[in-house]
Amino acid sequence: MPTLSKSKIIAFRQCPKRLWLEVHRPELRQDSPATQASFQVGYQVGDIARRIYDPFEAGVCIDVTKDGFPAAFKQSARLLAEGARPVFEAGFKSDGTIAFADVMIPVVEGECRSWKMVEVKSSTGVKDYHRDDVAVQSFLARAMGVNLSSACVAHIDSSWIYPGRGDYVGLLAESDLTGETIERAGEVSAWISGAHKIADSNLEPEIETGDQCHTPFECGFCGYCNRDKVPPEFPVDWLPRVTPKQRIAFKTAGAEDLRDVPEHLLSQKQRLVRDHTLRNEVFFDRETAKMAISGSGFPAYFLDFETSNRPVPIWAGNRPYQQIPFQFSLHKLMDSLLLEHSQFLDLSGNDPSRPFAEAVIDACGEVGPVFVYNAKFEKRILRELAARFLDLSPALHEIINRIIDLLPVAEKCFYAPSQCGSWSIKSVLPAAVPELSYNDLEGVRDGGMAVNAFAEAIDQKTTAERKEELRGQLSEYCKLDTLAMVGLWKCFLGLNKPEIAPLPASHN
Repeated sequence: MPTLSKSKIIAFRQCPKRLWLEVHRPELRQDSPATQASFQVGYQVGDIARRIYDPFEAGVCIDVTKDGFPAAFKQSARLLAEGARPVFEAGFKSDGTIAFADVMIPVVEGECRSWKMVEVKSSTGVKDYHRDDVAVQSFLARAMGVNLSSACVAHIDSSWIYPGRGDYVGLLAESDLTGETIERAGEVSAWISGAHKIADSNLEPEIETGDQCHTPFECGFCGYCNRDKVPPEFPVDWLPRVTPKQRIAFKTAGAEDLRDVPEHLLSQKQRLVRDHTLRNEVFFDRETAKMAISGSGFPAYFLDFETSNRPVPIWAGNRPYQQIPFQFSLHKLMDSLLLEHSQFLDLSGNDPSRPFAEAVIDACGEVGPVFVYNAKFEKRILRELAARFLDLSPALHEIINRIIDLLPVAEKCFYAPSQCGSWSIKSVLPAAVPELSYNDLEGVRDGGMAVNAFAEAIDQKTTAERKEELRGQLSEYCKLDTLAMVGLWKCFLGLNKPEIAPLPASHN
């Protein structure tokens, strides 16, 4: 009988087939870059939690990787019996199931000794699967005879402001789940029994893919489970803004392909996407697009930001997950159509916020439209900068007032089959500006990669040579974003002709 970890019990809760594959075919698992990044965030928050819960460094952290499971469980039992100091990664084992608690804090009340269990999460609130997580953890601890006085989830308080100097007290807020962990003991026992039954079987469960493949986690076995499934030629997933009610109706109607969706279930926008996709035609309302942006004047500016949103702030005055701008690209177009480029990129490791604000004010001048793609984002970042730096506020608000958003123009006036229901600039670009491509970039090709590249570049362990390589990749990526906007502007004004870009290779 295989020993199951707490994470495998949670995997069973998501999908029994996922658990079976975790046990019997782990080599088939392929985690997405986003999933891998979430693991790294969890490790970072966990390290900070140890500093918060053990400010005098009196605690003990059990290293199962270094010492092995038998030694880790033996050491855990001894330290929990002593009840004298905080224990991190304490191990529990019962009924063929194991778990390791993030934090165990000793509680002494008179002659009574007990433990406060804390599970640390990098989210800004308690999610349902966190409750399951703590319920399993608490069940196993109590099964081993550990006297738990409380069990809670510590999650990030997004309103907290980092004071600097490595002081992270206040970063984590606790939600007490003690009562419900006791009440759910019967449920947990059933989960463990059911999970072992699945894991002990030699037969892979026959379970169709569905919503459980993405909730609450993206399952790394999706590729395997869908290996024999022939994708529809025109998936209903290409329809924009599908509501939960519509999704249920599509499923009830057995509609997986755009051609099979009942007409009455579609909105006007969804019909447009379906019809032009099936006819392989570009929809382009030239007159409306031209009217939306013509007459804006010159010089015309095309602006794009890149931001970092660390769960654990590293600069004083910042909040967890606050988006801190570290880069912008700006193309300036004169009435002669002469194009100039300027940029800002701060890889010093210091808070780039004020230098960024000053640079964007200088680069945008005092007159002329400032075109962006998805103005909500740029306007929010500029407003936050204005609130932080009051002396720069008037100039920043002047830029905000000059902003013109190209996204709603694209959504209203342009659609190519190659967009597959998306109006992101990377989806619109192949048809509107075919001579430009993000595929030609090396290293950084999207916003997530830009965030990771920035984090690596400012890391003190990064070599000067690697830092310069990342600087070049970030510069080229952000520059292409604003150059793409220039191309869209020309397309909407009728200065270049859109093309029929091919559909994704898997659907040709």
